Amino acid sequence: MRRALTVVHALGLMLVVFSATYAMPIITSLIYADGTLIDFALAMVWTFAAGTLMWLLTRHYRGELSIRHGYLLVVAMWTAMPAFATLPLLLVLPGLSFTDAYFETMSGITTTGATVLTGLDNLPPAINLWRHELNWLGGMGIIVLAVAILPLLGIGGRQLFKAETPGPMKDAALTPRITETARNLWLVYFGITLVCIASLKIAGMGWLDAVCHAFAAMGLGGFSTHDASVGYFNSPAIEVVLIVFMLLAAMNFATHFLVWRRKNLKLYLLDTEGLATIGVILASCLGIGMFLWWQGVYPSFWTALRHASFNLVSLATDCGFASVDFNQWPIFAPLWMLFLSCITASSGSTGGGIKMIRTIILFKQAGREFLKLLHPAAVDPMKIGGHVIPNNIVFSVLGFIFLYFMSVVILTFTLVISGLDFISSFSAVIACINNAGPGLGVVGPASNFGVLTDFQVWVCTLAMLLGRLEIFTLLIIFTPRFWQR
Repeated sequence: MRRALTVVHALGLMLVVFSATYAMPIITSLIYADGTLIDFALAMVWTFAAGTLMWLLTRHYRGELSIRHGYLLVVAMWTAMPAFATLPLLLVLPGLSFTDAYFETMSGITTTGATVLTGLDNLPPAINLWRHELNWLGGMGIIVLAVAILPLLGIGGRQLFKAETPGPMKDAALTPRITETARNLWLVYFGITLVCIASLKIAGMGWLDAVCHAFAAMGLGGFSTHDASVGYFNSPAIEVVLIVFMLLAAMNFATHFLVWRRKNLKLYLLDTEGLATIGVILASCLGIGMFLWWQGVYPSFWTALRHASFNLVSLATDCGFASVDFNQWPIFAPLWMLFLSCITASSGSTGGGIKMIRTIILFKQAGREFLKLLHPAAVDPMKIGGHVIPNNIVFSVLGFIFLYFMSVVILTFTLVISGLDFISSFSAVIACINNAGPGLGVVGPASNFGVLTDFQVWVCTLAMLLGRLEIFTLLIIFTPRFWQR
């Protein structure tokens, strides 16, 4: 009981910190005079008050969190923050249900980019910025941000970092102190975001669009300020800029930090996972471009390559922007793009899915099994990038893959039994659990998730949370052993 109250104490502090994020849309509302100032101010006050009340009522239970309660706090934060983030949406948008508002904010914070809203072009600028700010905050992980702040408030952060950090290599620190690691990652993230904003402005976007789309690109969130997404601009220059930064965001930010600290671009060549990510995506762009040209979807190869490259990179990196309705392409192309969304993002990136490092480990493990069949006594340690991968990591990856595919199967059948067709059900689950954005069928890029029933929306919301917390972190709290002393 005492540990649970320690979790509530920490949750209250983090909500107080989260209330500060309303400052950006408040400033935006003042600049554009869009009439949402009071709504965001009320949302800030209510979030701050709720966090403060939780902190005051549990102030005697301040203390270090165990790993078990670190997991519990991570789940609590990723479910509570979207709930509080719905406040401005509910206040500003008449007729919006809590179900749809929660889906929208969960999609933002988990960097999924799926939306239930229409008329994005006419939304108040502060609301659009708020949606994109959620993308940006969720990109590196709100918990990682808290890791850098909580020690200042008297709560250690290593358990949170271990619970939230994506990928199987969770104990690899860039610096001796976990808070310094978190700050360094955020500095790199912030710096690249500024460059992305400037690049989009130079490419032809207005300041609001540049900030919003840079937030979405770096968080691999895929929200847009327009119903037509990036297709609204019809600009090859903007698409090229976004491709570059989506690829950067899909790589491990630890690699970006090391390159910046050592001032050595050659370190990118030592990132086995990053090279595999870029290689698979670029080869797929060329292949899908040729396929679309061959199928006569576009009259010229270069037009086909342009649209194939942007939309494939967007979906493969789990961003979710769209420049055309790829739902109308021959089915092989969008299915291949959805498949890539499962595997290509690097660990330590802002993307979702299985992650490339797990894909490499599975591929190498399959090779080890072939060798074992031929030479049962052979000793064949697995190596990636010159480092030996312990068997316990291999077993962890196998367990994750099993839970991942079982989650996809169960959630897909749940949507099918609710009345949704199979293609829409399967692609919606894949898009949500990979935090990738649009699916196919009725949830394709020309439509959105607003066509689903409330029950189906909640299923997709669960899929987004499962994907963002990499399944284990969420499911572990439902096991009896988790609650045993």
